[in-house]
Formats: sequence, C-alpha cells, structure tokens
Amino acid sequence: MSDWPPKPNSSNTPGQQDPRLSSNASAPHQGDALQILEKAVLASVQEQRRARRWSIFFKLLAFAYVLLLFIIMGRGCSTQDGGSVSVGSTSPHLAVVDIDGTIGSGSNDVNSEDVSEALEKAFNASGSKAIALRINSPGGSPVQSDEIWQEIRRLRTAHKDKKVYAVIGDMGASGAYYIASAADEIYVNPSSLVGSIGVIMPNYGVSELARKIGVEDRTMTAGDHKAILSPTQPVNPEEQVHIQNLLNNVHGHFIAAVKAGRGKRLKDNPDLFSGLFWTGEQAIALGLADHNGNVSSLARELKLDKTVEYTLPANPLESLLGRMGTSIGQGIGMSIQQRLESQQTAELR
Repeated sequence: MSDWPPKPNSSNTPGQQDPRLSSNASAPHQGDALQILEKAVLASVQEQRRARRWSIFFKLLAFAYVLLLFIIMGRGCSTQDGGSVSVGSTSPHLAVVDIDGTIGSGSNDVNSEDVSEALEKAFNASGSKAIALRINSPGGSPVQSDEIWQEIRRLRTAHKDKKVYAVIGDMGASGAYYIASAADEIYVNPSSLVGSIGVIMPNYGVSELARKIGVEDRTMTAGDHKAILSPTQPVNPEEQVHIQNLLNNVHGHFIAAVKAGRGKRLKDNPDLFSGLFWTGEQAIALGLADHNGNVSSLARELKLDKTVEYTLPANPLESLLGRMGTSIGQGIGMSIQQRLESQQTAELR
C-alpha cells in the first residue's frame, strides 16, 4: 500500500521510528534511576544525622568527665582543716591522723612528708584537744619511720598542752610501732599484732641455679665490694659481716627510740627487741602498750564529742585513674621493681 501522499505533521521517512515513541519507552528506566538516586541521597543524610548525634553524645560525655574531674580535684585540694567536718577546726575535737599501709617514700605509701604536714595542722588547730595516731601498718622504711617519730616528739615539745595517743588497729608492727612509741600512750585491741622490733634485709642467692641453666655472671665493677649481695655470686664472709653490722646499727636506733618513748614502762624481757610480735593483750603486759581501746572509746574517755580527720587525702586524679584501671600496669611494674630493690634495702619488720 502506498504511503503517498504523506501525512501532515509527519516528517518520518519510511522505516524510521517516531522519536516520541522512543522517549516514552525510555521513561520507565529514567524513573528507576531517579528513585535510586533519591534513596542514596536520603541514606547519606540519615548517616550524617547519626554521625552528628554520636558526635554530640561524645562531646557531652567528655564535658561531663572533665567536670567530674574538676569537682573531685577541687575537693581533694581543699585547704579546709579537719577534712569533712566543717566546724572541726574551731570546736573541741580529737584530731585523727592515719598511719595506714606500708611506710615508705612513695606517693602511695605512708611517707614522712605527708604525715608531718597532717600532724602540723592537727597540732596547730585551735579546736584540737588531743591527737590520735590511728595505726594499721606492718612497717617499712626505717628512715621514714624515724622522721615521723622525730616530728611527733618535736610537736609534743612545742604543744605541751596536747597529748598524742597511738591507737593500733589490726597491726602496729616494726616501723609502725617505731612511730607509735613516740606517743604519750598506746591503745590496742586485745587481738592487735604489736611489736616486731627488728630489722630485715631480704636477699636470695641463685648462683647454683644460674650455673645449671648456663647463665654466666659478667658483672663489672669499680670497687672491691660494689657487687655486694649480688644474687648470682657466692656469699662473701667479709661482706656478710659488714651487712650484719649495718643491720645491728639500724636495730640499735630502733631500740633507742622505743626506750626513749616507753621508758620505765617496758618490762625486762630478753625477747622484747628480738623481732617477735605479740597480741595487744600481751603487749600491755610487756609494757609495749598501755590500754585497750579504739579511737571512739578514746574520744569518749577524753570527753570529746567530735573526731576530725587531718590525714592528707590521696591525689584525686591518681585515685580516679586507678579506679579506671589505668594504673594496673604501673602497679605491676612497681611491685616487681620494689621486690628487686628489697633485696638490698633494710626494712623494719
């Protein structure tokens, strides 16, 4: 059939498809592409919103953490005398200073610097009528113990109107008893562990073990006795005598301090300074302690209604970090280091 004459408004040649039909055919494909693009954009917006929410959350969390840190540090750095009792420094009270834990020079130990500062505040407070040393310690450094002992004696001389009472809880042994002996009177529980007036320097020899496993000691020194107490070398009799004289000398300081503090109250017993320790009940019989009691009973005995803490608070930042577990590694490392150093450090135990 002939296509002539051509139809108006038609410029298609025979066999050519109408462009409009082609456009209509591709319309569904363009719609699918638009839907996919729209979903991608919406997903991106939602992801940005989620990221923004998490960012705000973590910022608020960081702000709260910093705020809490400042609050704790502010409380820890408070200069108010008497700890948590606001009226403690002016109203009559029993001042309490803790000797709790190992005695040493470390920031986490009972050290002479912190204890001396606390004692100074306790003695100078106008409301403190007496000072109680609340003791629960196995001892430790003879140097730190003696410095605290001397400070107590100095403050007692400067403040003759204020007595010092040592109150021993579970344990007041060795260096802790060294400190307690500076007090006017010592209170104990019948089951407290008291005494251990002696000096110890732990040391171990592993020379035979090293030889068996093929470890060779190549230590080099300048000085004939610089490697004294080396665990990988046999005991040198001359060095052993020297160390024993050193320990005896420190022991003599300990004995002199106890005699100066306790005086004629000490009973004549050959084991008194042998390093043995006793119960609180036995300690009273030996003259190492005076009475049974605790801080509360002492306050009642002195007719004081209030007890006020003067012990310096621990560093709040260190405490917080310790609770968060960040000091675990440091603690392990310090423990190993102290164990190694203890081989050549005399201690009052």
